[in-house]
Amino acid sequence: MKQNKKIVLIGTAASSTINFRSDLIKELQQNSYKVYVFSSEYTSQELEAIQSLGSIPMTYKLNRSGLNPIADIKSTLALANEIRKIKPDLVFCYFSKPVIFGTLAAKLARVPKVIGMLEGLGYTFTEQPRSISRKTKLIKKAQIYLYKLALPQLDKLIFLNPDDPKDLLRKHNIKVKQAEILGGIGLNLSDYSFSNDYPKDITFIFVARLLAEKGIHDYIAAAKIVKDSYPEIKFVVLGAVDKEALGALRDSELKQVVENDIIQYPGHVNNVAEWIAKSSVFVLPSYYREGVPRSIQEAMAIGRAVITTDVPGCRETVANGVNGFLVEKWNPQALAEKMIYFIENPEKVAIMGYESYKIAQKKFDATEVNKRLLAILDV
Repeated sequence: MKQNKKIVLIGTAASSTINFRSDLIKELQQNSYKVYVFSSEYTSQELEAIQSLGSIPMTYKLNRSGLNPIADIKSTLALANEIRKIKPDLVFCYFSKPVIFGTLAAKLARVPKVIGMLEGLGYTFTEQPRSISRKTKLIKKAQIYLYKLALPQLDKLIFLNPDDPKDLLRKHNIKVKQAEILGGIGLNLSDYSFSNDYPKDITFIFVARLLAEKGIHDYIAAAKIVKDSYPEIKFVVLGAVDKEALGALRDSELKQVVENDIIQYPGHVNNVAEWIAKSSVFVLPSYYREGVPRSIQEAMAIGRAVITTDVPGCRETVANGVNGFLVEKWNPQALAEKMIYFIENPEKVAIMGYESYKIAQKKFDATEVNKRLLAILDV
């Protein structure tokens, strides 16, 4: 076996690497790899945390939003130069722009094996209830062009759900050497202890940024419908307000629904798992093109029934009628009807919650997910 093998990981935010790649980095080191971690968004403390994992933190420039061809070309050439100095055996890129520009940089650096992973198709591929802006259409067109340029260069391309390769590769006639389906990136299940201690009154919880695509407006609309008949039912919302995102819940709207006792909003919390454990049913009416929503995985690991939308990624978490329900996107009435089902059949909260727990143990254990990922990476 070759000793001192080198692997380069290319992502965006260092915080994401710390939160979601730490176990993978440790596994790679156990497989005799020296791990270099490239981040484009970071703090000195985050870089120190990456170093404390035993890996080597590296930084690079990446214009995460928007398209600036000159800046992207310069960044790609600079990244290729850094990769060339390392001489890795493998480059593994994840998230959209790192997959595009990291792949091109790795090929320029003549890396022998390059693998990418798309954890969802993102905002530009998200179907909207209303017309899509010209800017979004332009960005999508450019993104598809860049995918056609970069993705065929990969030795393997990993997706989290089976819908994404159909909607990206097949629909846009993008040829790749090999596509793999990983499933969710998984959780350290010890961080999400199973709980069968449910609140006396049915409590629904939503955990996500307060974006239209995550379904916050539909959640609030459904809560209003339910409260017309069941005013005592609680609806909790955890997540940050995004003041710049188009269609996001505004501060004034949030204040109004809190004052009208439609939802409870405790603001920023550091103990999300405890809040989920204090709830009855997890609700995420998202239509965003993500891989497999992590928040749903967390709720399932804790043992909570789930109501979510029948869209790519979300549908990978729910066996309809077994551990929760899939509902049509953009349909608050359908969402409210499933909420009312749990109110009128409270015994199903625990029954379906336990089914969620069993599915999470089987599908979302990070240890097992990392084994599958390492097998795909062939390391």
